[in-house]
Amino acid sequence: MRPTLKHALAAFSALALLVTALTPTAAHAEGPEQISNGTFDTTTAPWWNTGNLTVGIDNGRLCADVPGGTVNPWDAIIGLDNIPLVAGETYAYTFFATATPARVVRALVQLPVDPFTAYLAANPELSVSGNTYDYTFTSPVDLPNGQVAFQIGGSATPWRFCLDNVSLTGGAEPEVYVPDTGPRVRVNMVAYLPKGPKNATVVTTAASWLPWQLKNSGGTVVAQGKTTPRGVDASSGQNVHSIDFGAYTRTGTGFTLTADGETSRPFDISATAYDQLKLDALKFYYTQRSGIAIDDALRPGYGRPAGHIGVAPNRGDTSVPCQPGVCDYSLDVSGGWYDAGDHGKYVVNGGISAWQVMSTFERTKNAATAEPIGGLNIPESGNPVPDVLDEARWEQEFLLKMQRPDGMAHHKIHDQNWTGLPLLPHVDPQLRELHPVSTAATLNLAATAAQAARLFAPYDAAFAARNLTAAKKAWTAAKANPAVLASPADGNGGGTYSDDNVTDEFYWAAAELYISTGEKEYKDYILASPLHAADVWRERGFDWAATAQLGRLDLATVPNALPGRAAVRASVLAGADKYLATLKAHPYGVPYAPADNVYDWGSNNLVLNNMAVMAAAYDISGQKKYLDGVLEAMDHILGRNALNQSYVTGYGEVASKNQHSRWYARQLNPDLPNPPRGTLSGGPNSSIQDPVAQSKLQGCKPQFCYIDDIESWSTNELTINWNAPLSQLSAFIADQGDGSVTSPGKCDVDYKILGSVSQGFAAEVSVKNTGSSTINGWSLVWSFLGGQKVLASVGADHSQSGATVTAKNTHSNKQIKPGKTVKFGFVAKSAPGANPVPDLITLNGSACK
Repeated sequence: MRPTLKHALAAFSALALLVTALTPTAAHAEGPEQISNGTFDTTTAPWWNTGNLTVGIDNGRLCADVPGGTVNPWDAIIGLDNIPLVAGETYAYTFFATATPARVVRALVQLPVDPFTAYLAANPELSVSGNTYDYTFTSPVDLPNGQVAFQIGGSATPWRFCLDNVSLTGGAEPEVYVPDTGPRVRVNMVAYLPKGPKNATVVTTAASWLPWQLKNSGGTVVAQGKTTPRGVDASSGQNVHSIDFGAYTRTGTGFTLTADGETSRPFDISATAYDQLKLDALKFYYTQRSGIAIDDALRPGYGRPAGHIGVAPNRGDTSVPCQPGVCDYSLDVSGGWYDAGDHGKYVVNGGISAWQVMSTFERTKNAATAEPIGGLNIPESGNPVPDVLDEARWEQEFLLKMQRPDGMAHHKIHDQNWTGLPLLPHVDPQLRELHPVSTAATLNLAATAAQAARLFAPYDAAFAARNLTAAKKAWTAAKANPAVLASPADGNGGGTYSDDNVTDEFYWAAAELYISTGEKEYKDYILASPLHAADVWRERGFDWAATAQLGRLDLATVPNALPGRAAVRASVLAGADKYLATLKAHPYGVPYAPADNVYDWGSNNLVLNNMAVMAAAYDISGQKKYLDGVLEAMDHILGRNALNQSYVTGYGEVASKNQHSRWYARQLNPDLPNPPRGTLSGGPNSSIQDPVAQSKLQGCKPQFCYIDDIESWSTNELTINWNAPLSQLSAFIADQGDGSVTSPGKCDVDYKILGSVSQGFAAEVSVKNTGSSTINGWSLVWSFLGGQKVLASVGADHSQSGATVTAKNTHSNKQIKPGKTVKFGFVAKSAPGANPVPDLITLNGSACK
């Protein structure tokens, strides 16, 4: 990730020390010209350039032949020094420029020394015929020696740059940024499920109700009603009304809502609208892979060479040393997913990301409405392992590599210094460094490795065993080193991910280890933890730094024999009720209400994680209110918000597409792509830490603290841990069909483990027909926790795929009359770890009690 707020403050502190030693030359309010020789009539002096440029005068313009083969924008620069800036002064900055052929450049007004803080950062796309570009900015500092710079490197091929009429004057009117929010009727621009909730928001000055109309793609009114006034929404500052059109259940495309003289952007009503999103959100991870070439045939437009494998100028991740003074060894930590828009890899963020991706698969074993994920078109597609697990393995292998022989795990690995944009992974020239071990990282590894041990057991017993060994070793090491904390100051070249409380990581790791092993040590730790009985459902939602909720969710939804498990499951319903109440009270239907309305960095991720609690509550209880809560909350992500935009690339008429990234950087270089379809933006962030957001969003109401600009790393970043809940929740929604609740089956099942046998264990299953009609042919389906394998069955014909067993009637017991019971037995091979009774057993596709 980009620098934290603390990193930014440190940079400004360094700037302050520099400024206090100098006396600025004032820029007067009447607007004197600050640029010396901006017209280039006879000379280029006093402008300077890097040595790789050939610069001269051509028809009264400064022109430069820019060589090809440079990597970074700053590899070729034309600049002017000693530009005085005055704090609080607003400047008008203009210039004329051409590019042959057309090219995006970086135009900066900045501090001329490290950290090169930019007070104006623009990325104009220059044309062959040329244009005049106009900008305004307000200087936050007094600075006598500011710098104007044009960064024009980073092109594979040569080109020609020309510049003229450069002007910088004070006394300008401050530019007021007003986002284009489109029509005042805000909807989910992707789709509503036919029998799910359908809500919209109208921004209006009206105090009393307004009429609304729902129109189909042909303009015919198909439903109408009255809005519900909601007053002023604190998160947006807008006076709003709500529209509920859930009574309309017909499917179609191109619907619109009209109210108060405004017509919404179009949307669909469809039972299949989320089928592709669940795949696209997971496909995001393939193009985030490190250490492997991305095949353009698998992801057209996104092919690139392998990053960080040690091919020059890369230093590579196959033998990475520690920071000076941290250790005297190097590790092969190649592979894994790049964390965000930079090239760093972090165990604490990789942990929650891998957990949620694996949980997306694990839900298919334990939830009544879950469907198979489907193929992701990755290099491993076609092998016997589900693609979603193969993708998760790419990250889990990296996490295992970060573990030392003593069990502790290194916190992170990234570049020695921050790099700029754009920069593809394979041309990153920075030295890579391992950072110190931490208890938090070690426990993240323990948790994900324990989860991987049970999920991979049916497919790769050796990999499962390797994970279980690593998980237990990590747990022991963390208990022996319970307070090795990452430094909040360790933020040069990568995010800090510091966390001064790891009790939640201990609880999560103990939960995963207990579920996978059933061992007393982990059970006792869980039951003794103060977090076990605590209300862990904070308003802000869970994230990489708050992980007790992960343990609670898996204890509730993954089969296990924990004493008092009913209370654990009830606590998930209580958490979901809390988020549902927040959603109902929110005029935009958002299950997120942080204290003082201060939206967090990555607020969209927190909204989705709160939705995950409601989704788990639905899987546990089958109560429609929780399903409806998830569906309504997704509206916020896909357009029903103050900005009237979708935060998912490629979904919705207006959607984020310029997320902060070094290789999905089309905004800076037309030769590069935008982020792939299904990429989530972090979303509104009240703290607006980056210069672009600070220059445009000062005083923003929470929902307006966002801008779709590649330089706005504090509001518009992409990360692996933000796409993880998007993939999890879009899969959940895709599984719900038209949004109606399926009634439980008319059956009771009694699954008994009879005891051990020489090859494993024996079990008996009784199926009772509790309905009023005869069952004529039956198929019973359940999933084992791990690598158990049915060897033989009596009274049923069985088959098994992975952990999932299908038992079908024989010729002699095909019918089950009302009130009658059929029994069958089987012998199965045991697997290392726990062997609990399944939570979910279905009869002919319907869940039994």
